[in-house]
Amino acid sequence: MSNVQIDDAYTRGVEYLEMVRCFVLEPRMVDVLEPGFGMGEKYPQLLREHRTWGYSKGVGMRWCKAPALRRSHFLICNWIGENIDTVNAQLNTYLQACHECFHPQERRDIRVFAVPLAQSLGIDGFCNILIVPTTILIDVGRVAQEDWLSLVAHEYAHAHVGTSGHNQQFASILCHLCLGLGLEPPTWEAVTMESSLRTWPYCKSTINPLGFWIGEG
Repeated sequence: MSNVQIDDAYTRGVEYLEMVRCFVLEPRMVDVLEPGFGMGEKYPQLLREHRTWGYSKGVGMRWCKAPALRRSHFLICNWIGENIDTVNAQLNTYLQACHECFHPQERRDIRVFAVPLAQSLGIDGFCNILIVPTTILIDVGRVAQEDWLSLVAHEYAHAHVGTSGHNQQFASILCHLCLGLGLEPPTWEAVTMESSLRTWPYCKSTINPLGFWIGEG
C-alpha cells in the first residue's frame, strides 16, 4: 500500500471520528483523537521518531507536519478509514431488523454508528436520546461479532422508549424486540429489574477491545 493510500485512509478515519464525536454528550467519550491517546499502551511511537504526516483540524482539510503519532492512534484511524462503511452497513442491517419488529407508524427516527468509545467508560454502547435523529453508538470492538445484534437491540429499546433507564416500559419493548429477533427474552425479579436489564441480552466481551479497531479482531 502506498503512502498516499495510507494517508487517505487515515484522513477518512479522523473525519469519521470527528463526525461521531458530535453525537456524544462529551467529546472525550470518543478519545481516540484526544492528545496523548495511546500513551502507556503496548504500541510504540509510529514508525519514525522525528516527524510524520498527521491531520490538523486547526488548519482545515489539508495535511500538515505534526509530532509523531502514537501507533495505536494511527492504526485505529487508518483501519476506520478503510473499513467503517462495511461495519456500519452491518449495524444498519440490524437496525432495520429492529424496525421490522414494529409497524411503520410506530418506528422512531433512529440511526446507528460504530465507534471506539473511551475504554475508561466501560460501556459497549450508547444511545443519545437528546438529539434528532436519536443516535446509537456501538463499540463493536468490545463484544463478540455474533452479539452485535443483541447490543443494537438493547440500545434500540432505549431509543424507542426515549429514556436511559431500565424500567418496565423499557423491559416491555426489549421483550418485544427479543421475541421478534429470535433472541432470548429477559427475565427478572422486581427488585433486580434495573441490574438484570442493564446487561440484557448477554453479550460476550472481547479480551482486547481496541484490537478490533486495528484489524486484529
